[in-house]
Amino acid sequence: MHVKICGLKTPESVEAAVNAGASHIGFVFFPKSPRHLTYRQAAELAALVPEGITKVALTVNADDKALAEMLGKVPVDLLQLHGSESPKRVAYIKERFGLPVMKAVGVADASDLPQLVEYANVADQLLVDAKPPKGSPLPGGNALAFDWRLIADLDWPTPWMLAGGLTPDNVAEAMRLTGASMVDVSSGVENAPGVKDLDKIAAFVKAAKGAV
Repeated sequence: MHVKICGLKTPESVEAAVNAGASHIGFVFFPKSPRHLTYRQAAELAALVPEGITKVALTVNADDKALAEMLGKVPVDLLQLHGSESPKRVAYIKERFGLPVMKAVGVADASDLPQLVEYANVADQLLVDAKPPKGSPLPGGNALAFDWRLIADLDWPTPWMLAGGLTPDNVAEAMRLTGASMVDVSSGVENAPGVKDLDKIAAFVKAAKGAV
């Protein structure tokens, strides 16, 4: 069972996620997000993450220069591409930077499912997320869920993580309906955009692990 807590901004929230048993800690590098970090802030937080917990950098349509600068300053283990990066771009980033890549794919209805197959062939992991509302400035972290039954009988040739509108109250049901063994949360453990609730972090991890 893997649980990713994304969008952490403070030492206290990192400590809460680690103590709760999170397997992945996510840092956001996207200025439009309320969870955005500078490289210096992220490096300081990354230093608090023990060995064995995966440090994830979330980027959105970042170019090579931005990725190189970030990776030169922040020690991370996994790149999360959360923009409109093409399968070709995903494959290139994997080869260019030598890190595993998780590609986020937004789902709203059945017409979005073929994309998951395309990206599964090039990414190391998939993040199956809710598609953002039209015109939203944020590609994720919108507290929206999709119809989990859409992926209930699907499988891909690469590990995948479920995201989108998950909370301590619904994560067990989401896992039951989809068969997910990895889940990702950001807004679902917040009191306000970008402000993590330490008790909700603990409750989410407990609920997710208790569902297995």
